[in-house]
Amino acid sequence: MDKSIKIFAPATVANVGPGYDVLGLALDNIGDYMELTLNDSGVIKISMSDPDLPTDPEINVAGVAARALLNHLKSKKGVTINIHKNVKAGSGLGSSASSAAGAVYGVNELLGQPLTKLELVPFAMAGETASSGKAHADNVAPSLLGGFTLVRSYNPLDVIKLSYPTSLYVTAVHPHIEVKTSDSKKMLKKEISLELAVAQWGNLAGFVSGLASSDFDLISRSLEDLIVEPIRSMLIPGFETLKEAAKNNGALGCSISGSGPSVFALCENKSVADKIGAAFKGIYNQLDINHDIHISQINPKGCKTLEPSYEIL
Repeated sequence: MDKSIKIFAPATVANVGPGYDVLGLALDNIGDYMELTLNDSGVIKISMSDPDLPTDPEINVAGVAARALLNHLKSKKGVTINIHKNVKAGSGLGSSASSAAGAVYGVNELLGQPLTKLELVPFAMAGETASSGKAHADNVAPSLLGGFTLVRSYNPLDVIKLSYPTSLYVTAVHPHIEVKTSDSKKMLKKEISLELAVAQWGNLAGFVSGLASSDFDLISRSLEDLIVEPIRSMLIPGFETLKEAAKNNGALGCSISGSGPSVFALCENKSVADKIGAAFKGIYNQLDINHDIHISQINPKGCKTLEPSYEIL
């Protein structure tokens, strides 16, 4: 009988204010549910709950990531991957990353854990390349590892899991419009001033320091994106209103999740997160824009194995 596993791969918030392409966090209650079955045929097969996403394993991010890992391990095994998507593609909540991370995590588990979660990051990045054209890790790393992760270097790859206050919550709103990562990257300036870069570096360092020391004032002062947000926010309806509402309701900060259009607020506790969720809902109701609200703690563990009896609907 072929060996199977059921897993959960969390959605993510990437960039996290000043951390463009290097900083990400894992969400706790939203992501992909996947069932993987190992086979001896060497063939990778994909089935999806979302009919708009490709099932060709040469194109699908989970298939690409799984193949990269199997090739690296010189395994002749194949795998069937059934993916139940809970985050829409183009949402800015790491939809492709959760599929890629879940695929390599599941295959690695089925093969007896030859690699650590950290060692799986480059193979999940191969899936991201298929999605956006760039092998970035700020989504796949937190999805695999959980918590906040920092990509200190891409060459060579050096991913660090950060300490953070466990009371933190995230409120994210996803307006039902699509912003493709590949398109939004084209909008960004190729050059920035040294003065602006220095200010951004200071914010990133301050944010990481604030997380490590549970200094909420420092986190709040540092959660500011001076480079990417001013450009990408033009694609998000009501962005400035959302940001003002988050601030007025006690958020530590508010910015764009990934390449958008989702917007996230980082909150000191659940009570604040709930207030901001209600405020975001009211704003998009008034604008007559369909949307989803997600209120989540930071997921501490990343991808995880589910009980065999768990039903993936």
